[in-house]
Amino acid sequence: MINFEKFELSNGLKVLVHHDASTPMAVLNVIYDVGAKDENPQKTGFAHLFEHLMFGGSINIADFETPLQLAGGENNAFTTNDLTNYYSQLPAENIETAFWLESDRMLSLAFSEKNLEVQRKVVAEEFKEHYINKPYADVWFKMRELAYTVHPYRWMTIGKELSHIEHAELPDVKNFFFKHYRPVNAVLVAAGNIKVDAVHQLAEKWFAGIPAGEKYIRQLPVEPKQNAPRKLEVRADVPLDALYKCYHMASRTDNNYYTTDLITEVLGGGSSSRLHQALVKEQKLFSNIDCYHTGSVDAGLVVIEGKLIKGIAMEAADKAIEEELVKIKAEKINDKELTKVKNKTESAILFEDMSVMNRATNLAMYELLGDANMMNTELEKYQAVTAENMLSISQQVLDQNNSNTIFYYSNN
Repeated sequence: MINFEKFELSNGLKVLVHHDASTPMAVLNVIYDVGAKDENPQKTGFAHLFEHLMFGGSINIADFETPLQLAGGENNAFTTNDLTNYYSQLPAENIETAFWLESDRMLSLAFSEKNLEVQRKVVAEEFKEHYINKPYADVWFKMRELAYTVHPYRWMTIGKELSHIEHAELPDVKNFFFKHYRPVNAVLVAAGNIKVDAVHQLAEKWFAGIPAGEKYIRQLPVEPKQNAPRKLEVRADVPLDALYKCYHMASRTDNNYYTTDLITEVLGGGSSSRLHQALVKEQKLFSNIDCYHTGSVDAGLVVIEGKLIKGIAMEAADKAIEEELVKIKAEKINDKELTKVKNKTESAILFEDMSVMNRATNLAMYELLGDANMMNTELEKYQAVTAENMLSISQQVLDQNNSNTIFYYSNN
């Protein structure tokens, strides 16, 4: 059990405290309920751009990093299609430094043409390095557009196209900030060697005076059920042919999510998984193959991807994958295999929760999903999955009419 206490400030900021006296450190995690899915389709990449802008200083503090480092701390952030997360870790006695810095950039982030120009260039270079010039870099741009027809998961967190970031203007950036980066749209978690009373005082001191902002209410288009397979062929200067398949799955808060998660483990969770054993070790069609899911808050994707052995025909590799999918859809998984993937999942959850940083992040994420205590109850949901559930959801999710396939051919 991960114990925590929760309270809310008058401006709507939700605050969670997880006390752990076994560490001399403390973590401050601020998560904003905004991700790439909340962007204007004509102005994408803004959530990720803000991940950079938020480190560019505020009106009162020109440099975010130095005061934190002087207090013995470190920090970072990440952005997804669903959320934006900022976190700091430092000695517990210096935790107020993190409260001061986080509150100041929430209250008074510095907006200037100079800072925007610097961060635009940084993000543009990141776009080119990781999503244009890298082998297979365009796969997920193409796959998202293939799999999603209306939902804003159609574009990557980095943005739909480079020009959207290159042409980002200061008024647009300011509007995005004041719409989303407000106390009423945020969750703060303090974890580590710090007590509830101290967090209450520091939260009131540093965050209570920030204007609440308006609660952001999403009205995103729902992706319609896919009723026919979709395919795309790509040719590029990459080392090997690659095969990518995606299937729509349940949202993060749906009970079927847990069953689907276990299905991906059975199919592609490591070297003992079905796909690896059959297609890498036995048939020697792929040099590597994985099955996983995107973990999206809204309805996500089950992904199968692999690099083919040179000389193997794409159609033969695709047929071999389909044969393995037919097996999991035709016959119930046996007790031994089901127990194995449940135990593996339990171990992964317990191992992840060993870190106070991960505990803080997960509490924030679960609170954003609607209930931080999900962190303590999800294992029960995995344990409740039956072989019958696995068979039924395999048949629903891994249906060919629900499939999106990219044959990615090497020009070499």
